[in-house]
Amino acid sequence: MSQFPVIDGELHVGGQPLTRLAARIGQTPFYAYDRALISARVAELRRALPDGLRLHYAMKANPMPALVCHMAGLVDGIDVASAGELQVALDSGCSPEEISFAGPGKRADELQRAVAAGILVNVESARELPTLAQAGERLGVRARVALRVNPPFELKSSGMRMGGGPKPFGVDAEQVPAVLAEIGRLGLAFEGFHIFAGSQNLQADAIVDAQQSAYRLAVELAAHAPAPLRVLNLGGGFGIPYFAGEARLPVDAIAANLGEIMHRAAAELPGARLVLELGRYLVGEAGIYVCRVTDRKCSRGHVFLVTDGGLHHHLAASGNFGQVLRKNYPVTIGNRAGQAPGEPCTVVGPLCTPLDVIAAKVALPDAAVGDLVVVFQSGAYGASASPAGFLSHPPCIEALI
Repeated sequence: MSQFPVIDGELHVGGQPLTRLAARIGQTPFYAYDRALISARVAELRRALPDGLRLHYAMKANPMPALVCHMAGLVDGIDVASAGELQVALDSGCSPEEISFAGPGKRADELQRAVAAGILVNVESARELPTLAQAGERLGVRARVALRVNPPFELKSSGMRMGGGPKPFGVDAEQVPAVLAEIGRLGLAFEGFHIFAGSQNLQADAIVDAQQSAYRLAVELAAHAPAPLRVLNLGGGFGIPYFAGEARLPVDAIAANLGEIMHRAAAELPGARLVLELGRYLVGEAGIYVCRVTDRKCSRGHVFLVTDGGLHHHLAASGNFGQVLRKNYPVTIGNRAGQAPGEPCTVVGPLCTPLDVIAAKVALPDAAVGDLVVVFQSGAYGASASPAGFLSHPPCIEALI
């Protein structure tokens, strides 16, 4: 991929040759995340977005502590999805004022920890409200809450649809007025709405349409709120290209639309901060997964490269995380990146399942035992989204370079 240069026939990551980086890390498989690429992506996005728009990192995309600490210095806030992620966010130095907690099924102990930390809880169910109120009473503070809304629309062309129709996420829009009344009755500190319609979208017009719809819904629901809106989180949905034929998301039209929404909000929702919450878009293209060829074998005329990595470390690349029809992530042989492709081969891991495929029938430089297979677009939903304990193989390492 263009963000990782090839010099003297070898992929370079963070300014280092891949073989040297592998020696420095000391083992394969590993993930490597390039901090300069992450910083550049955030800076590029900041230049496009309107002034005053808050940019938050959804750390579910990649909760590696060192990476989260790096992100904390680049963005305006962090969104977490568990008490474990909350601890990482607090350790990163991010102000509790700028941390939000979303996700269905929050446990009572998680809600109490959130109230004690002083973060914003995105309420997903009326069931959470009395628990938050009771925690606040015990601790002598008012629990800060926003309401996650399940909108009556979807993010079209989205890889994963998080809103519209029956969903486990958020409160159905038609039920919101009653829940807002209960928030007021319980004396919780209401701050705003979180409306997240979907993720992994490469169609700017679909994102623009969803943002416009979300904003209109927020204005409508604000009339029922027990306090003026202080925050409106419009979610994210920005995708990255993974497969052949996919183009990079054009953000200029989205940024212009957000500028228009902010202009309208200044009059219609005075005092409300608008938040854009992104994960994959900020870190996905800055990461690679690297595993080593342990065997090269030919079965009935087809070459298989067997590696020490696989779906237990990178479930998404195996096609078992969100794909309907399996497609290959972009891959290469990192220490032979300058060589022409040889005969088609299939790259597999060491697990005893036919699902453990890293790349199927792909044209790669001819590889030998000891060579390094690189899977690009691996900075998001990699190690933490994979069944690391499956078949009890050794864990992989993550490194921020």
